[in-house]
Amino acid sequence: MHPKEHTHPSNFFGPQKVRLEIDGRPVEIEAGKTVLDAAREVGITIPSLCYLREINAIGACRVCLVEIEGQRSLQASCVYPVAEGLKVYTNTPRVRKARKRVVELILSDHSRECTSCIRNLNCELQNIADNLGIRRVEVHGEAHQLLIQENNPSIRHDPNKCIHCRRCENICAKVQENCVIAAQNRGFDTIIAPAFSRDMGDVDCIMCGQCVLSCPVGALTEKECIDDVWKALADPGVHVVVQTAPSIQVTLGEAFGLPVGTKVTGKMVAALRRLGFNQVLATDFAADLTIVEEAYEFLHRFQAGQLPFFTSCCPAWIKLVEHHYPQFIPNLSTCKSPMSMFGALTRYTYHQERNLPKEKVVSVAVMPCTAKKYEAARPEHGHDGRSDVDYVLTTRELVRMIREAGIEFSELPDEPFDSAFREVTGAGTIFGATGGVMEATLRTTSWVLLGNGTGQSDKEKPAPIEFREVRGEKGLKLLHVNLGEYDIRVAVAHGTGNARRVLEAIQAGERIDFVEVMACPGGCVGGGGQPILGGRDHKKVSLDYRHDRADALYDIDSHKNLRYSHENPVVQLLYREILGHPGSELAHRLLHTEGYQDRVKDDFKR
Repeated sequence: MHPKEHTHPSNFFGPQKVRLEIDGRPVEIEAGKTVLDAAREVGITIPSLCYLREINAIGACRVCLVEIEGQRSLQASCVYPVAEGLKVYTNTPRVRKARKRVVELILSDHSRECTSCIRNLNCELQNIADNLGIRRVEVHGEAHQLLIQENNPSIRHDPNKCIHCRRCENICAKVQENCVIAAQNRGFDTIIAPAFSRDMGDVDCIMCGQCVLSCPVGALTEKECIDDVWKALADPGVHVVVQTAPSIQVTLGEAFGLPVGTKVTGKMVAALRRLGFNQVLATDFAADLTIVEEAYEFLHRFQAGQLPFFTSCCPAWIKLVEHHYPQFIPNLSTCKSPMSMFGALTRYTYHQERNLPKEKVVSVAVMPCTAKKYEAARPEHGHDGRSDVDYVLTTRELVRMIREAGIEFSELPDEPFDSAFREVTGAGTIFGATGGVMEATLRTTSWVLLGNGTGQSDKEKPAPIEFREVRGEKGLKLLHVNLGEYDIRVAVAHGTGNARRVLEAIQAGERIDFVEVMACPGGCVGGGGQPILGGRDHKKVSLDYRHDRADALYDIDSHKNLRYSHENPVVQLLYREILGHPGSELAHRLLHTEGYQDRVKDDFKR
């Protein structure tokens, strides 16, 4: 062995460590980390605005300035690397004065409508200003007066509140790899926007909402429809039905101070009833229906050699394919998403069962996703000029409604969903996590391929099969799944950057039979409409909590008596009495769509 190798203990004992001092406290941390990392590891708070772990570390906001012994100037701790013997001071008069002035400068060109801002009390800039004791802004100068961009059906962009932290730009470029927004112009005229400062509704934005999640202020927000829903609820002449996506039950509680991943299914139902909804239903049921339709569609294509086969429940993923990979449109499943299937069934059967005029039923969906607003507005998801889902609320919008109504969420009793479509299986529940659609589909596919779909009794049926290998936070998983004599090559991707890797591999000739894509990292539990954990009590952004939310969904699944979607008795009844069989003519008319389109030509026309 070469003696020089002994000088690198990381070769044998893991990453090399360095020792430094922060405010007189000894710290030992892995080499290559930053001063900000080191401070957070020992519980020392250094404020920051532009920093987003593993995504954006550019030292742009200058709020994280610290004093380092031997350095003449203050240094941005988010980009300053740790070194042996370094002495750092985070709370000197010089540091406090500099941070305060930096934040005052940011506020001087910031639309300070705090009390009416959608991010009030959950704004990182507001929290830092309060922590620094800023009671007035002493810096005055020219301020921007820019147009608010609202052509995007899902996302509202107010550049007057932008602080140029570049977090949205980098999550769009580095994680989603869509590069829709970036810095335009220079100096004081800089604006974070699409090329040529176009509206986000006029470019190839997929509306995933990850930019909204990453924004520390109210510059990027979902387009609210709360007032429209309140109006419907107040109208005694209409019947308002609401469906809730599987992931909402494990994320809603966070906004009311409960630990991340707390299951609040019963309290969520109780809150919706107190808001005035006539029926509270679970989208999980429609997820079961989606799985049955999708499993049979996959089997048909698999046996016919019409592969690869792509899931289609994520509207942002659909939009990515339409804009950038239209050659793969024929490979998309024709199944609508669970939300849209539920909306179509509501329009077709719900009013008849309750003897209600069709036009008097208002359909509302609570979704984890900003892109669902766009999906609901797509013409193929409607009939006779009316959308199957009238209004889509994000999780955050539901939180605001609950607070506006003065409901003490944590004090609510647990209540069940209403009887219509109440029965759900564990397979429908795990839809909300990356890999969940794949696993649920493989469960039903295995039941058919292994000979269990031929009228066997319950006693002869095997125990539920779990496909744990498709679970987890790894961004891209390529796997072989053996179902008897069949070898199925599957891919699970979350985040559209990873989706692009799959499509590029297929284009290069790699065989992949079945692909699940969720545009948002982590799947629906990391959706663009989920709670933003930017308050002073949360030390991380919500991107760090996805695994806890997903674990809660898998825990619900593990405790269900029914684990296969096709075992749902209400789904079975629906086929017997209305739909006939999976893939029937009526099922195709209600539950499938051929409305995906090549948008590349439209992009060039803009």
